[in-house]
Amino acid sequence: MTLFLAICLGIGLALGVGLRPFLPALLVGALARGDVGIDFSGTDLSFLESPVFLLVLLLGVIGLIVAERRLGADRVEAGPAGLVIGAVSLALGALFFAGALADDDYSWWPGIAGGIVCAALAVATARVFFRRTRSRLDGEAAAALPVYAEGAGVVVAGLSVLLPPLSLVALAFLAWLLLGQRRREGQKYAGLRVLR
Repeated sequence: MTLFLAICLGIGLALGVGLRPFLPALLVGALARGDVGIDFSGTDLSFLESPVFLLVLLLGVIGLIVAERRLGADRVEAGPAGLVIGAVSLALGALFFAGALADDDYSWWPGIAGGIVCAALAVATARVFFRRTRSRLDGEAAAALPVYAEGAGVVVAGLSVLLPPLSLVALAFLAWLLLGQRRREGQKYAGLRVLR
């Protein structure tokens, strides 16, 4: 695999775990364990496909689902748990981007910075998008939003393993979505200033 494809793969993996950290990471770790499109064995980051790491990710999936069911997605996202989940997303994004580089025998350490940036973009976009969407929906429909977020993360990560350049489309889309959300918020506040 060329450096370009390894970078595209890293971008996609970081974006996927930035949208939702645990299930996309679990998918990528399972694919790597089976040597399907990615393989971390023989690298400094081989623990990303170890059974213990995959079990921790599975427990993270279950814990996040339970927390959102009991407290609600809004409270989980806005509280201390939201900070922890965001930090986990950034850490996993950094590790998986680095792992994508290491898989093809490139230096893995530049992937740490790239993974943090890509995961941060996905985290910010998902939070703004799902918060705005949740405010427009009734309770039952809003409760389904985490399922859509998980699905989006899994699709982005999975497609990046199969066709790494598709991650560039996901990157452009998330950047466009975040900029659009920010612009709408700016227009809303500009309208409020005019009313004074």
